[in-house]
Amino acid sequence: MAEPEQRLLMLIDDEPAQSRLISALAGREGWRTLVVSDTETAIATLGTRQGMQLSAIILDQWVPGDRACELIAELKDRRPALPILMLTTSTSPQLAVEAMRSGATDYLVKPVAPDRLMQALLNTTTRETPQDELTPLSEKMDAELDFDAMVGTAPPFRDALAKAAKAARGHGHVLIEGESGTGKEMLIRAMHGASPRAKTSFRMLNIAGVPASSLESVLFGHEKGAFPGAFEQQIGAIQQCDGGTLVLDEIDRLPTDLQDRLAEVVESAQVKPIGAQYAFKVDVRIIAASNLPLADMVATGHFRETLLAALSRTSVELPPLRDRTGDVAALARHFLERIAEQPGLRPLGITTDALQLLGAFEWPGNVRQLQAVLFRAAVFCDGDALTAEDFPHLREIVGDFEPPEVPVRESAGVQLYASDGNLRPLEEIEADVIRLAIGHYRGRMTEVARRLGIGRSTLYRKLSDLGIDNAA
Repeated sequence: MAEPEQRLLMLIDDEPAQSRLISALAGREGWRTLVVSDTETAIATLGTRQGMQLSAIILDQWVPGDRACELIAELKDRRPALPILMLTTSTSPQLAVEAMRSGATDYLVKPVAPDRLMQALLNTTTRETPQDELTPLSEKMDAELDFDAMVGTAPPFRDALAKAAKAARGHGHVLIEGESGTGKEMLIRAMHGASPRAKTSFRMLNIAGVPASSLESVLFGHEKGAFPGAFEQQIGAIQQCDGGTLVLDEIDRLPTDLQDRLAEVVESAQVKPIGAQYAFKVDVRIIAASNLPLADMVATGHFRETLLAALSRTSVELPPLRDRTGDVAALARHFLERIAEQPGLRPLGITTDALQLLGAFEWPGNVRQLQAVLFRAAVFCDGDALTAEDFPHLREIVGDFEPPEVPVRESAGVQLYASDGNLRPLEEIEADVIRLAIGHYRGRMTEVARRLGIGRSTLYRKLSDLGIDNAA
């Protein structure tokens, strides 16, 4: 159904080029944009007839500079219900905390990807999700880059980690699938850090973030004069990563004609830039990531089977958080530990009722969404621990709920005898011991290996050899 009227966005920005870009992007989603270039005009506009029609504000921090948070607070004081998004070049968690406490709804780091901007604007007008809590301000925290940082004991999750850890030790291409927010980027960085190519070139390229007209050149490169506007040679991402690793995020967004070209490059290990008379031999490992199941896209004709076959010799699927609700409590505690390390924040506990509420929500944005919700709640918490009251939007959505059922182990020990009274095979007992250890130490594989008295690489090999590849 069409919107009954266009939504009006006020953009406080004194950069004409950026203003035009944001206005154009917002216009695609049905927004009209009112651009003002200084803070005085912005404040005065709020009291006008046009100002009363505003649905959101985007503020470029550059305009008020150090007074950005003061301006946010003043705008919020005059129009408490109006969402305010801050646009900045800073990645400081301290600034994110200050902006949130002043009343910012979201925090966008320049250059902002079109999809990220659109999602932020969508969140300002979406009522079905807790808009104020689900914005990814927590993305400002530095990511941890090893397998131990990935918390969880759910069997599908541990299976995915075991496959990824085994694949990391090789040189083959890898396909990682999973919904947005499940942790694909973090897993990719962990794989790269554990791979033989860890010290070689590494580049992450988001397919959706590259203009369609430039994508072929960005991937494969071009020669000077290859087409109108090609004033100089450009080395493509594939050739740049020769000897290293190229990550193609959102590979499902790659146009089909380029899928054919990429499949040829993967199979031949040669890349030919646009306009070149010859091809270059390349040794590049491709890790492709997709938010959508590529096999389904192949079935509907939207993805080439040849490219899927070439990239998926090792395929890893990260499960959504709703399929691993038993991990929510451990993840929440892990994120709160990391959040406490950020400037302006402090250590916080979390109560049972809060954990039960988090466990009852379905988390459409997955682990990333959980982290963002906890980040925002921690910013505004006055007590020593988060309670269910610190998540008002979640309470509104979930309503009256029953605590999620968590599987209970029949015994804390390991069964030595089979039902016929004979000893179970050693492999089965060993597998149970490893599962028990992983569960007990909440998936921290270095600690598991230390407590079992083996090396971490030995532990991952046993996961694969014993056929468990998980932490049931």
